[in-house]
Amino acid sequence: MFKLRPRQEEVLAYPGGRMGVSAVPGSGKTWTLSLLAAETIARGELDEDQEVLVVTLVNSAVDHFYQRVRTFLEQRSLLPLNFRVRTLHGLAHDIVRERPDLVALGDTFQILDERQADAIRREVAQAWLRSHYAEISAYLDPNLDDDRQDTLFQKQLPELATGTALSFIRSAKDERLTPQRLRQVLDGLPVPLPLAEMGQAIYSDYQRALEYRGAVDFDDLVRHALHVLEWDPDLLERLRFRWPYLLEDEAQDSSRLQELILEQLAGQHGNWVRVGDPNQAIFETFTTANPEFLRRFIKSPGVLARQLPNSGRSTQSIIDLANALVTWTQSEHPYEFARDALQEPLIQPTPPDDPQPNPPDDPSAIRIVLRKFTPQQEVEAVADSLEQWLPDHPDMTVAVLAPRNERGKEMVKELLERKIPVVDGLLNTTNATRLSAGALNSLLQHLADPDSSSKLAKVYAIWRRGMEEEPSARVLLEETASWLRRLKRVEDYLWPQLGQDWLAETGLGETAPRVHAELEALRLVVRRWQGAILLPIDQALLTLAQDLFTEAHELALAHKLALLLRQASNLHLEWRLPQLITELNAIASNERRFLGFSQDDTGFDPERYKGKVVVATLHKAKGLEWDRVYLMSVNNYDFPSGNPGEVYFPEKWFLRDDLNLEAEALAQLGAALNAADSWYVEGAATRQAREGTVRERLRLLYVGITRARRELVMTWNTGKRGNCTPAVPLLALHNYLKERQDEAAA
Repeated sequence: MFKLRPRQEEVLAYPGGRMGVSAVPGSGKTWTLSLLAAETIARGELDEDQEVLVVTLVNSAVDHFYQRVRTFLEQRSLLPLNFRVRTLHGLAHDIVRERPDLVALGDTFQILDERQADAIRREVAQAWLRSHYAEISAYLDPNLDDDRQDTLFQKQLPELATGTALSFIRSAKDERLTPQRLRQVLDGLPVPLPLAEMGQAIYSDYQRALEYRGAVDFDDLVRHALHVLEWDPDLLERLRFRWPYLLEDEAQDSSRLQELILEQLAGQHGNWVRVGDPNQAIFETFTTANPEFLRRFIKSPGVLARQLPNSGRSTQSIIDLANALVTWTQSEHPYEFARDALQEPLIQPTPPDDPQPNPPDDPSAIRIVLRKFTPQQEVEAVADSLEQWLPDHPDMTVAVLAPRNERGKEMVKELLERKIPVVDGLLNTTNATRLSAGALNSLLQHLADPDSSSKLAKVYAIWRRGMEEEPSARVLLEETASWLRRLKRVEDYLWPQLGQDWLAETGLGETAPRVHAELEALRLVVRRWQGAILLPIDQALLTLAQDLFTEAHELALAHKLALLLRQASNLHLEWRLPQLITELNAIASNERRFLGFSQDDTGFDPERYKGKVVVATLHKAKGLEWDRVYLMSVNNYDFPSGNPGEVYFPEKWFLRDDLNLEAEALAQLGAALNAADSWYVEGAATRQAREGTVRERLRLLYVGITRARRELVMTWNTGKRGNCTPAVPLLALHNYLKERQDEAAA
């Protein structure tokens, strides 16, 4: 039925126990892990109420795994049962829901997504800055004048404080520290640690804001899940029985707590398979993830070590280039600390007669351009190349990958000006599914409680969303919402009896005609919505969506939500509007995985965009592939190598002594927790963070190269100040290609 590669056969011969698998880019690890899940089920060893648990990193991978395991089972004429696919955070949520009381949560606790959590952190950090000017000023460059400092406090410092707080809070939660416990630790130190004090204060206010909302963030979920497993041995035993096999994907991005959760579920003698590629660990800096956890697991006694080294994604020349980066890093990188950033296995092409053969090789399809470009010249050069290439390759995929979001936006702007078809969905985006579901949920909340003026004001803001980008419209929206919140009897506005029209009594028709017109228009549309709620729930939802949404993906999402609620209504005939709102709220609040139409949820398929240019960050491109790839900005700023005088992007120009504030804050946290073993020395953490950045950027470059199937173009620029040089690994790869060409010519 399947033609397996020899190394895949070794993985699928898994006898049980612990197994660690190193998989190169394009090796089919998701396919192999899915087949392993199906074959484990097909052996018939599981009880009726047992499952193979597959744990992965992102929601889009959940659906890929589910569909593949289901297909493999159906091909064996088996029912698609006895398996569950979850993200790590989804698994943590399942565990906490079993015993929320153990971690002092109510049954109705909410989960904040990253957008909501970041907004709270930003607000708390700004409040801290306003009342602690002296503390943060001590870290500023003393040569800054007063005007410069005032400007910094408007934007740069709030952003820096928010980012530092995020790293600090995540690390504190990874250490399982509450704000109260951290306060006790800091109070017991012989001397103060100012950045740790800042982190603790923001952490405390942030956590208080979550508690006020009855909410947790994703990091809380993981921490609480581990506590539940440790404090309820009966539940742990039930879960171990329910999931006798754990299959973990993308294990190189696991944190310490994530690893501990799966270790608890597997038990000392359980069945636990971990698959990943430490060479693609690109989320390490200032996160709690670390590829060393997977490397250490694979080398542990009693762990069966396997490899998936074959990849049919790229041409032989592109494979050789990626491998050259690995071997150069290990043996020739100018700094010893970086030589473990990339490790074996090297990529091997697929065997003869493989179902996924490598594309035909063309060494000339790799170009490393060492011409000295300014940032704008580099953008124009890439656009020039695309203008020539696209007309002759309408059936091929192409991407421009940048190390930073801002650089990608500059590329998009140039392509749009030239009327080159461009797709920018892999730059920073919001989660459209939850936002759209939340908008519909707010409408239904008002219709279920039509006497609430505050809910009506929220409905108005949703109805007019998008207008707030215009300053003049923003004033109008705020004034209109303010009038709605003053309403004492909503009925006197929406359905007034003779002589009791609240809108007429306001006199706004004379004093503020634009506000009056807004309120009149809203009254008409809300009356129509209230009439629609008498329809079956799916028809009612679609009626609301027609007035609320204009984008195709939003309307398509509304149809899926309508179907979902109709199915729920059919299954629960006793449900009325409040219960159906609760079901929709579960989607909007991120409590339940729902496959919508945003790329964040469903994943991104490059094959849908043949003949168009996809512009993405290198981080967002992980896991994807294109026929032709441009790697931009491969200079010593975006890809530093440790040379003296290099500028590191985490080190802000307005801080003294080139300090990395995030690194220093985390070092102070570590010093507070380990005061007996070591003490904090300012600047040491900044130097260590530079080394971490160098290693991570080598892996990021490796990820970029391995996105290309047939053609690869790499360029660099001199940076905003004109003082950047080509990245050291770029020069090494250029020399490697030249040597290959010289050998071929000889």
